[in-house]
Amino acid sequence: MDIIKIGKFIAENRKKKNMTQEQLAEKLGVTSKTISRWENGNYMPDISLLKPISEELGVTLNDLLSGEKVEKEQYQEKLEENIINTIDYTNQKVNEKNRFLGILLIVFGILCSFTAMSIFPSDSSWGSIYAVFGILVSIVGINKVVKKIKLWKRIVGSLLYFIVFLMLLIVMDFISVLTIKQAPRFAYLKSYYPDNIIEYRAPFYTVYRFNHDTQNEYYIVDTKKEYTRDTVPVTPFNREKSGIDNIIRYQNKYVGNNSNVGNLLNALPLSEYGLVFEIDFENLGLTVDYHITDWYINDNLYVERALIYNSVSIFSLIDNVQYIQYQFTGKSYRIERKSVEELYPDYDKINENGINKDNFNTYLEKRMNDDVFIKDMFNMLFM
Repeated sequence: MDIIKIGKFIAENRKKKNMTQEQLAEKLGVTSKTISRWENGNYMPDISLLKPISEELGVTLNDLLSGEKVEKEQYQEKLEENIINTIDYTNQKVNEKNRFLGILLIVFGILCSFTAMSIFPSDSSWGSIYAVFGILVSIVGINKVVKKIKLWKRIVGSLLYFIVFLMLLIVMDFISVLTIKQAPRFAYLKSYYPDNIIEYRAPFYTVYRFNHDTQNEYYIVDTKKEYTRDTVPVTPFNREKSGIDNIIRYQNKYVGNNSNVGNLLNALPLSEYGLVFEIDFENLGLTVDYHITDWYINDNLYVERALIYNSVSIFSLIDNVQYIQYQFTGKSYRIERKSVEELYPDYDKINENGINKDNFNTYLEKRMNDDVFIKDMFNMLFM
């Protein structure tokens, strides 16, 4: 089917009828720009318009599809040829539309999958649902584009595509969990436990979320399956910020290093409420003034836990501090190094050969969950 030849034939017969492009367009219910495109050979008229065009131009449908007047002796031959060409052209247009629609579905599906990973909160199941939905939409699009391929090949290819794409999203989710510290979107099991703990079981790893929706929220990503609910480290504080793996870098022999002391205090619990500090160089003491009233934040013995944890940490990390004075709005607490060394159980084990991280976690961090221990120890240590 010669589109350019058909276009010239339309233009020639329109002029014979003394019609402008606008007049013909009005009769056919299209725009004059459309007529111009037909006549320039840029587009073929829609199949539904072929008969109305031939009627308006006073030619046969066979003439129009041939792009010329068909002689009687060639009429049957041209008719058969035009029928075949029309069928081929129609199939071509259908395939082009399917291909275009398929590409749109592929793009939409991929965008849907990736945007679902960022739009929905990480702990919402809707993120994974829409991500999988996007994969399925893109598979439909692919099958429209490669419709000529055998069915069994398309089924196998679609299955492989689904697995690979899903694995890519799971890997991206895992990277986000490790770098941003968030709940996994592709968790197949979500369990709530007492003490504000959520466990997410994802493919190949487990995530524990502690103190969720508080200022002390933290995550532990267990890729080696080394923890259970009973053995995973639990603390009322933000472990990533206040744990020994972070605060040990502020270890120092002297309290006189203001920058080091400030960094340590800002890493320890209670710093979330703001603080200022002052060093007593003469008596080697440290005064910390928190910008909040102690009773206002003392839910579940939080102040007592924090002051014990902070004190043992500071005395362990800064060798020459002799006392610490904690001040809140309207109330203050004082603790001496000598009292901690004599009364705190296993203080010497915490400071075995410098600082023993495992013993720090065992004899300080874990004990922060023991209410009886906290009450008794606070009454003994603080004046």
